[in-house]
Amino acid sequence: MSFAQPSLKGRALRLLSGREHSRAELMQKLQRFEEEPGSLAQALDELQAKGFINEQRVIESVLYRRAAKLGTARLQQELQAKGLDPQAVNAALASLRLSERERAGAVWQKKFGTAAVDGADAARQMRFLAARGFSAEVIRRVVAGRQDD
Repeated sequence: MSFAQPSLKGRALRLLSGREHSRAELMQKLQRFEEEPGSLAQALDELQAKGFINEQRVIESVLYRRAAKLGTARLQQELQAKGLDPQAVNAALASLRLSERERAGAVWQKKFGTAAVDGADAARQMRFLAARGFSAEVIRRVVAGRQDD
């Protein structure tokens, strides 16, 4: 008993069943399976028309999964790498900028918990937070232990 190769639409639906994907991500992942030019774009158009592909859901999904651990700059980079509209990304991140200090404090507390004992330790803690995309001012406040905003 042989099974036929899944269609482009079937492959796209299989990918979408795991997590939300942007149209650009699906194009990149499925391009090698396209046999006739334009068939992939047509399949993705149909899925988008039916609501299976939705950029706003992709943004919300990424923010839900990653915002507690990452800073605004890193989230913006990840969302833009998915080929999403920059205006939609900036609008979604506007509210997160307000809570960046609290999120950075929670990440720092979970990883370190105590204040830096010397300059080398403080630099290590700052690099850790910077790698997660938090702003320099927020990092300085968190590592220094200042609660004021």
